[in-house]
This record gives sequence, structure tokens and C-alpha cells, in this order.
Amino acid sequence: MATDELAPAPAAAAPGPAGAESPGFSFSIWPPTQRTRDAVVRRLVDTLAGDTILCKRYGAVPAAEAEPAARAIEAEAFDAAAATGGAASSVEEGIEALQFYSKEVSRRLLDFVKSRSAAAKAEPPSEEAPAADAKDEEAEAKPEA
Repeated sequence: MATDELAPAPAAAAPGPAGAESPGFSFSIWPPTQRTRDAVVRRLVDTLAGDTILCKRYGAVPAAEAEPAARAIEAEAFDAAAATGGAASSVEEGIEALQFYSKEVSRRLLDFVKSRSAAAKAEPPSEEAPAADAKDEEAEAKPEA
């Protein structure tokens, strides 16, 4: 056999008896499994309550609030994707539904942290804040020696 010739590909496994499906691998990208959805929720909790850029910019969410917020964000995103994607009849439709779901999770997460940050800024300052401001003003008024 010449070196530039390719050997024939090995034959596929012989199919089972006529009419019987061979045990195979079934693949469905949409809807995601509950395990995947739970992983999304865990990641959202880590993002909301952890040391992330989002927390540095908009403020961290206390752990007690992060879990229910993450569950709500994920459920709303899943429902929105299910309403638009429905039962995907092909892998391509499943991929589109999954991409929509991912974008919805991200959008809803960002909306949540922005609204929470805006609400925190709208609250009147606490009693401790004026005392801290007064100390800062005193420090600025004193000339350095």
C-alpha cells in the first residue's frame, strides 16, 4: 500500500436485529437538566455574594438574600426561554433556546444588581453616616504639621 493512500475506515458495528434500536446515546440540549439548573443557581449565588467585579461595582448581596434572588433569576429566565423556545424539535433549536436562556440569566442578574444598587442609594443615610462625614471634615480642616 502506498504511503499516500488511506486505509479504509473500520466498518461500523453491525446493527442489532431488525426493528430493534441499538442502545445508544441520547442527546438533548434543551431543556437543561435540573442538575444544570441547580449549577446555574449556585454560580449566580457565588456571583451575587462573592468577591466579583459586579459586587465591587454594585455592592455584594448578603448570602441570605442571594440564594432566593438567584433562584428567582434562574426560574424567570428559564420560563422566558421555555415560552419562546418551547420544546426544541432539533439540536439547532435547542441551542438557540439555551443561548436565549443564558442571555436572559445575564440580563436579569444585571437588572437585579442595578435595581438593588439604585434602591440602596435612594435610601436616606443612616445615623452613622453624618458622624463619619463630620470626622472627615475635621480631618480635612486640620493642617498637617
